[in-house]
Amino acid sequence: MENRKLVSLLADKLGRSSKDVSKLLEAFTEVVGNRCGELDSISIPSFGTFEAKKKNERVVVNPGNGKRMLVPPKVVLSFKISNVLKGKLK
Repeated sequence: MENRKLVSLLADKLGRSSKDVSKLLEAFTEVVGNRCGELDSISIPSFGTFEAKKKNERVVVNPGNGKRMLVPPKVVLSFKISNVLKGKLK
């Protein structure tokens, strides 16, 4: 689904203008990004949990030439779906 369609559906459902809903979604993504950047998790009841995980540096081997490479540490964002939403999808 495109962003415009999502904004339009939410605006109709909430009885708000598309501009207000668009600002709300922008604020939501900003908050999620900031909190996950601090390795915090965000739980939304009946939807799921956004969680940032720090991966340690590791050594990998290139199977083509056998060279070893060091992969630097990084932060990855994961999403775990709630059981309520999982049940609705079944």
